[in-house]
Amino acid sequence: MQRWQRSIWHQQRRALLTGSVVKHYIDLPPNYKDEQGLPFQQTDLDAQEVLSIFGPGMSTQSANTLLRIIHGRRVAGTLEDPAYHPHTASFTSSQIETALSYLRKTVPVDEVINAGLRAEDELRELERGVAPPEEIEEEQPAEEGAETAQKSEADDVYGVGVFDRIRARNRARQAEEEQRLEEERRKKEAEQPEVVAGELVTVDGLHPEARSPWVREWQYKATTGAEESPEMTKWDRLAPSTVLVLLVVAAAYVLSEVYKPPKHEDRLWPEIPPAAATVFAILAANIVIWSMWHFPPCWPLLNRYFLMAASTPRPISIFGAMFSHQQFKHMIYNLPLLWFFGTRLHDEVGRGNFVATYIACGSLGFLTTMWELVLRDRLVYTTLGASGCVMGILTAYFWMHKFDSFKILGLPPDPYEGIQGLGFIGLVLGFNLVAVVRRKRHMVDVASHIGGMAAGVGCGEILRRRLERRKAVLQEKQQSVKMSKQVIQKRIA
Repeated sequence: MQRWQRSIWHQQRRALLTGSVVKHYIDLPPNYKDEQGLPFQQTDLDAQEVLSIFGPGMSTQSANTLLRIIHGRRVAGTLEDPAYHPHTASFTSSQIETALSYLRKTVPVDEVINAGLRAEDELRELERGVAPPEEIEEEQPAEEGAETAQKSEADDVYGVGVFDRIRARNRARQAEEEQRLEEERRKKEAEQPEVVAGELVTVDGLHPEARSPWVREWQYKATTGAEESPEMTKWDRLAPSTVLVLLVVAAAYVLSEVYKPPKHEDRLWPEIPPAAATVFAILAANIVIWSMWHFPPCWPLLNRYFLMAASTPRPISIFGAMFSHQQFKHMIYNLPLLWFFGTRLHDEVGRGNFVATYIACGSLGFLTTMWELVLRDRLVYTTLGASGCVMGILTAYFWMHKFDSFKILGLPPDPYEGIQGLGFIGLVLGFNLVAVVRRKRHMVDVASHIGGMAAGVGCGEILRRRLERRKAVLQEKQQSVKMSKQVIQKRIA
């Protein structure tokens, strides 16, 4: 029975088995593609299941993608076909073996029969001079292989065997696939697409899907050595980062006490206000690092020092992650808020206090996330972004004006007062708590937000008291000068 005649009966049979897992070659969907694979069960694996199967070095999305591809090849009989290897080139051999072993244990498939049925179809179609069904949708993929076969047939007195034709056709398909990937890479470089990531992402959010050999090479270099999470106790994971953050926060406090701003003529940009210059420098650092995430050769450096990973904790990465964004929409959400509230806070407290607040809020925010991820065994997640810093700056500003009223676009109108600073803090906190309750697949690093806000309250209170003391000292000096003038005037009189 030819495959073309069987297809109608197969489609009818699949209609009766909707929702079931395809295990037989004769049930292979007509629109099957190797890079998409086939469902291996009713629902995808969750993060904990992936962690138990592949370990912390494998993300949930990547694991399910690999399992679908491998299951599809088991059904299509193409497990050993090198023409399809580019679709799994971004995975390590150990990950592929783990996926295949897991599927063989959980989803029984007669791989030998499926491979045999596929070989029969290919041989029959080659003998008839017709391309396989999955190649009809493509634009003559076997032309180069046909030319090679014709040349070999002219030189070989014995002619060309069926397996030689299969080999030539597979080589042609592989060459065409590599050419297509190269064209996609050039197109992506021209368009400069954004990297898929978020504030709190799983490991698959580190980089865009690798579709070209060049991108796959740098993705491999960026993740080499990160497949296995070191065996550590929870305290061993948390202690180094905790100690370093506390030391840095203490140093930031000292900086805020001893820092003296330079004279106007000694400033690097004297024509720009100090607040604008300071905040602009921070914004520029964030933009530069965001740009680096779009240049694959930078990935090894960024993964090591500008991305906080609970599975492989590097204390110094907490501070690099404060200036790091992968998504443009993530960055464009944070930076305007940082500019709006940062310049206002800077104008009130000065550069030393502002920089100390930024560092303290960001580092304590990420430390909160580190504790949350480790204590809850969520080691598959990573995080980055300036959100903790922004939340801390915003909270510190409103805490210093906690009983002052603020109007938005002149609303509410007079004589009504606006919302107090405490009200804005409660509103921002409420949004974050709602995100916790309604958390779905898109994960938000609420822990760093709340940790940054808590640090912002502490910094805001310290700054408020410090300004009050300075104001009191200034008033005493002014009073002393006034009294001295009065005494001098009396003596003169």
